[in-house]
Amino acid sequence: MVKPCWRPCVEDDATEKVDGLLWYKNLGNHVYGEFSMAAIQANILMEDQSQLESGPLSSTNSGPQGTFVGVYDGHGGTEASKFINHNVFSNLKKIVSEQQDVSEIAIKKAFASTEEGFLSLVKKQWLSKPHMASVGSCCLVGVICNGLLYIANAGDSRVVLGRAERGTREVTALQLSTEHNANIETVRNELRCLHPNDSEIVVQKHKVWRVKGIIQVSRSIGDAYLKKSEFNREPLQPKFRLPEPFHKPILNPEPEILVRKLQPGDRFLIFASDGLWEHLSNQEAVDIVQNFPRNGIAKMLVKAALREAAKKRETRYTDLKRIERGVRRHFHDDISVIVVYIDSHLISRSSICGHPSSIRGGSAAAISDSEARF
Repeated sequence: MVKPCWRPCVEDDATEKVDGLLWYKNLGNHVYGEFSMAAIQANILMEDQSQLESGPLSSTNSGPQGTFVGVYDGHGGTEASKFINHNVFSNLKKIVSEQQDVSEIAIKKAFASTEEGFLSLVKKQWLSKPHMASVGSCCLVGVICNGLLYIANAGDSRVVLGRAERGTREVTALQLSTEHNANIETVRNELRCLHPNDSEIVVQKHKVWRVKGIIQVSRSIGDAYLKKSEFNREPLQPKFRLPEPFHKPILNPEPEILVRKLQPGDRFLIFASDGLWEHLSNQEAVDIVQNFPRNGIAKMLVKAALREAAKKRETRYTDLKRIERGVRRHFHDDISVIVVYIDSHLISRSSICGHPSSIRGGSAAAISDSEARF
């Protein structure tokens, strides 16, 4: 059994900061290294949520220790991503306590329990808050424990590994997550196979493929109106209602999971919502993390994406910074980034020495209404 030996927190840049629409933590410690977080708001309400939890991965002191990372890209509202941010990790801890180990099965059960909890909330509030049936969220989770990295993804957020090439100074990008977006041909094929009698399971509108002509992602937490036919009726808004009843779920909450044994050359992980990847390639993001100081690196990735967004719209970056939330969504999406550095010496130790960390980013409460602009 791996024995924890938590030491007192060594002072880092521990303060969480807000600068206009930007929330960030420049640098912190987790049990296997350091991390940096940042989130920028574009929508009227911040739909992205994120978290990092490091320390016990179960509800008991004798259970496994490690680091948990989550990025939750909401759509249709904030309720689903906030619900995941407050429940998926605690659900995992309960399941790991029962099994006494982190596993693919435990992670899938945590997703399923979170989905079940949110759909129960939707049903309970159906008459007073029918819009909840059309709210959902992508869910990207990473767990580092006992030398293994677990990546679980439902939706189109992404995690990229920066890996040092043996015998060179190069650090190359390796995408670890599988995305579930109807603009990807394999996803469209999967949907057609699952729904062979539905000729409109995927529809192209304005050069964008959407499931049932409504939503781009094929897997998510929430989106009850596309999972249970009982919500495909009034008082749900007509734009979300399908003309025909359906007899099996259209969207899937189950994540695709990758398990990787961490190697000495595995330097860092970049977890981010699709708002980052719309403007930066995997290798561009890895090059930034590799070539600049760790302190504030997540914020630097956000800045790089905003500069690219401004360039695409033939707008100066300084002008983009002045644009209010809501209007800013025409230039870029909400963006959440967590960079997790991996210290191979800490990964290989038989005991884990560190201090527990728990931090949530991207919450509406953390985003200031100040007049400062990022």
